[in-house]
Order: sequence, then C-alpha cells, then structure tokens
Amino acid sequence: MLFLVRLGTRSPNEFIQQLNQKNEVIQKLFLSNISNLTKMIDVKVMMGDSTITEQKTFDPKQISDYFQKINNSLKEWSLQDVSISNNDDIRRIFTKFEVMEGSYLLSGHMSLQFHVLLYYKPDQRVIDCQKELANIVDLTKNKEQQLSDNSDQFVLNTLKEMGYKDFDHQKLFEIFYENDELREKVYSKIEKNTGVDFQELSEKKKKLFDELDSLLVETYQTTPVLIDDARLVNGEEGCLCLFDLEFVKNKNREGLFDPRKMSNSVKENIITRLDELQKVIQ
Repeated sequence: MLFLVRLGTRSPNEFIQQLNQKNEVIQKLFLSNISNLTKMIDVKVMMGDSTITEQKTFDPKQISDYFQKINNSLKEWSLQDVSISNNDDIRRIFTKFEVMEGSYLLSGHMSLQFHVLLYYKPDQRVIDCQKELANIVDLTKNKEQQLSDNSDQFVLNTLKEMGYKDFDHQKLFEIFYENDELREKVYSKIEKNTGVDFQELSEKKKKLFDELDSLLVETYQTTPVLIDDARLVNGEEGCLCLFDLEFVKNKNREGLFDPRKMSNSVKENIITRLDELQKVIQ
C-alpha cells in the first residue's frame, strides 16, 4: 500500500503512526517556544496625525536566533540558512533542513509569518517635518495655480520680453515642443518672476520625505498558532512546523511509497532523527 507521507497525515501503518506521534510532540514544543518568543510588549509610537499611542510588538530577531540555534545543533543534516522574506506588509522567517537515511529523505520546514505595521518614532522632528512639508505644498500649490490661471499669456509676455513677437497659442506650442533650450529659459524666467524656486522646493521636499522615512519605526504582529502550507501562502499569521518523508530513487523524490518495504534499521534511524529534533527544539 502506497502512502503520501507528510507527518501528521492519518495512516493505518504502524510505523507512520509512530512518526505522527513524535511529530505531534515536536509541534507542541515548537508552538510553545514560538509563543514565548513572540510575547508582546508595549512601545510608544506616533501616528500620522502626531498622536502618541501605545502599540504592541515583539522582536523578530529572537525568532531568527532560535531558528539559527536549531540549525547549529543539527549535525549531519543539510541546512538552509535562516531567511526572511518580505512581501509588502507580510514577512516570514524560515529555515529548512533535511537528512538522508538509506533511500529515504526526512525534511523539515519551520517558519513564522507575521505582519508589519509602520508608525513614527515619538519625536518632535516628525511634527516639524510635517509642518515644513505642509508649508511647501501650500506655497507651490498657490504659485502653480497663479501660473495655471495666466499661463499662456504669461509665457507670451515672457517671450516678447526675450525678443520673440507675433506668437499665437498654436505657434507657441510648436516652438516649445521643438526647442528644449528655449523652453528651459522661459520656465526659468517665469519661476524667477514668481519669486519661487520650484526646483529648490522640490529638492527640499524630497529631503524632508527622506527624513520622515528615517523616523519610521516598525511594529510586528503575529498569532501563535500552527498553520499549514495553504494558510502560509494565503498570508495568514502563525507558525509552521512540517516534516515530510520521501523515497529517493535515481535522485528523484517520490512522496508515494510503501513504508512496509522500509528496513528496520532505516526506520530506527528515522525515529532517532526525530528524537534528535525533539531535543534540539526543546
């Protein structure tokens, strides 16, 4: 009888049932550790409207260190470095490992998925930057509106001052389209006459936005529950602890195999590997 062996999957086979029992113990230990490592603490943060509030968060580095400690303790296993994926507001810390016993591959995947929320540091400079940006936006908006209301005539007058005459609106468009240098000169003169250096304001605005970005602080939210692959892919919060047993033939992995054909020594070695994992996780 062939079985698809993901530990935890129901099976009438006595050996697989034994593996499932060990898998359950490992998962409970893993979940308990993740729950402890993701205990929330309160931190003060600033909202976009400058309101100071408290937000709950945990330290993802403790999870990375925990996974790394597991990897460091697994001897004779092939290990994947502890990694962090970043997809918008969802992040995942994970590691994978595997070991061959005879023709059978035992592999594990541990992961924590969590959401990231952005706030500002409770710093007066955040408020100052926001005020400066608001002033720049108001100034440029007013001046741009003035230019927009009188744009064509204003440009024609500027061109006449520069020695160009008898331009209608269509001719003005053609000249501006074909002559980049002239266009830049006219725009520069117009900006000078308005008393506003739009380029300087644009650069200042960019610096203020960059400074605000540097004042952002991340908080992290997760739920200490076990999830499966599907829920992980769907972006749900939680932790994953999965083990697969596959038959390897001609370097190809086969999830379907008959566990009754496994030798007793291979079975004992696989159980020993799970016992080793249990001690490491514990």
